Amino acid sequence: MLTLADVSKSYGTRELFSDVSLFIARTDRLGLVGANGAGKTTLFNLILGEERADTGTIEWERGADFGFLPQESAPVGDETILEIATSGKQLEPTEDNWDIDYTLEPRAKRILAGLGFREGDHHKQAKTFSGGWVMRAHLARLLVSEPSLLLLDEPTNHLDLEALLWFQDYLTRYPGGLVVISHDRAFLNALCTGILELRAGTLHYYHGNYDNYVTEKEARKAQQSALYKNQQREIAHLQEFVDRFGAKATLASRAKSKEKQIARLKEEAIEEPLDELKRINFRFPQPARSGLKVVELKDVYQAYGDHVVYRGDLEFMAERGQRIVLVGPNGAGKSTLLKILADVIPIQGGTRELGANVTAGYFAQNRLDTLRADATVFENVMELRTAENQLTEQQVRAILGAFLFRKDDVFKKVSVLSGGEKSRLALARLLVNPPNLLLMDEPTTHLDIPSIDALIGALKNYAGTLIFISHDVYFIRQIAQHVLHINAGRLTPYAGDYDYYLEKSKATDARAALTTAGFTNARPPQEKQSAAATGASQTAPAATPAKPRLTANQLRKLREEVGQLEKYVSELESQQNQLTAELEAPETYNTPGKAQQLNRDLSSVVDRLQAATADWEAAATRLLEAEG
Repeated sequence: MLTLADVSKSYGTRELFSDVSLFIARTDRLGLVGANGAGKTTLFNLILGEERADTGTIEWERGADFGFLPQESAPVGDETILEIATSGKQLEPTEDNWDIDYTLEPRAKRILAGLGFREGDHHKQAKTFSGGWVMRAHLARLLVSEPSLLLLDEPTNHLDLEALLWFQDYLTRYPGGLVVISHDRAFLNALCTGILELRAGTLHYYHGNYDNYVTEKEARKAQQSALYKNQQREIAHLQEFVDRFGAKATLASRAKSKEKQIARLKEEAIEEPLDELKRINFRFPQPARSGLKVVELKDVYQAYGDHVVYRGDLEFMAERGQRIVLVGPNGAGKSTLLKILADVIPIQGGTRELGANVTAGYFAQNRLDTLRADATVFENVMELRTAENQLTEQQVRAILGAFLFRKDDVFKKVSVLSGGEKSRLALARLLVNPPNLLLMDEPTTHLDIPSIDALIGALKNYAGTLIFISHDVYFIRQIAQHVLHINAGRLTPYAGDYDYYLEKSKATDARAALTTAGFTNARPPQEKQSAAATGASQTAPAATPAKPRLTANQLRKLREEVGQLEKYVSELESQQNQLTAELEAPETYNTPGKAQQLNRDLSSVVDRLQAATADWEAAATRLLEAEG
């Protein structure tokens, strides 16, 4: 589908990469990784035709098209969310044009729903949404248009976990190729059949997913190191002979021969394997010791308008040294709880009490909540100077240097920083006045994988109390010692690490368990009482009146409905099995386009099967209640 041959790109005297060659097939699922600044986005720009290569060729197969999702979205005009998702195409027939795609609108709405949009959002102007939601609309546009090759630059940064899981599942059934830049290990593990790494100006290919890449890379590095050492030993041995006998007339010819052998070895020399050059490297200064009880919440009530998050019965306490991860469905109140603990939002009811000698530090999901966009990197750290810490310019530069802000980088305005740079700056600020209660909302977002590893190392040595939210299962497994599941306004503590939580909650998928784990409704029951708006104590709701019994005719119709739905589910399951068998058959791939069409058909059947199963479960539940 796409071929790159001997492609090179430089900016002035700085060579990003040289002699890059790559073939991308329609069935490839490739992850593109590498240190910040290695040239990943530039490689995308060359493929897109937005920049020209210095040398080499980039050729597309005839008829192949691509769709690109950048890290940041361009400004939007007056178009609606649905118009973005459908690329502005005509959805209704007119007198002048009856030839329209009638499947376009329902497909777009189904994909928008999977990415978290509500039906009422479809006809709202996109400019009334945040940048993250606009990015979701553009992602929907790509999935609806179904290009031959998707090029995605950090596509998961703007997705909550439910949308991410839907998106990940959708891509496993996508009928085209995929190249994705991502720092999300679980995402790369679930999707990728190969990993491309840009390192030291060269593109390296590794088979399998991200975990396979790590294993194979270490094996290659060990092999290269062994070959390098053997070659250096041989050169040293030959050089010793030359040094000892080169001046002796009887052995001069042999010494000359050894010198030529050394020259050949040096010309063909294996390079010494190098570690990554740019990594953040830091440790949290150990904060002052707090009392045993760090923070306690009692009888907390919290609501956003009519939506009640916590009903006035929330109780929570954290003790010194605990590492607690908050998990639960989207909208259950995880970020709200973290903000209450950080005193970022006022409590509408109940109390928040800090323990003895406790200072809290908050790492916001939206990094600009704690950064000044109009100030420089240096100013954002220097403003934390106090009479107690006596922060100097040299100390600020040292802290920023540990987070890869060097030389003139410290004078950049925060408004022009990338997402990863903003995350690194927010972390740097925490080092100035280290809190002994650290509250972090999605700390790994926008960080590259080496930076995530550095953060894990720093947090493991941190002596304070940590409460955090994350969608990164690897990060959670490395850090969390306790799990707190939040659902429908209720907190369920698990006195063990994430694997203990998976075992006790009977979860079957480590990532999906961050939201579901056997629980359903994320919102607490909503009570329409005047006291709810003020956070005052509320009386128990009146008992729900008994439902009227169904007549014999109604009961018969309900049984028929359940039977028909059961039959429909069975038919769809048969279709799913048939399509899957065809996709697994080798002869399918002898017919051009057949596999792509089968993938589309299978995707449609799976979606209908999920909806039909939900309808059957609802009808069967009603029947059980009626017959009970």
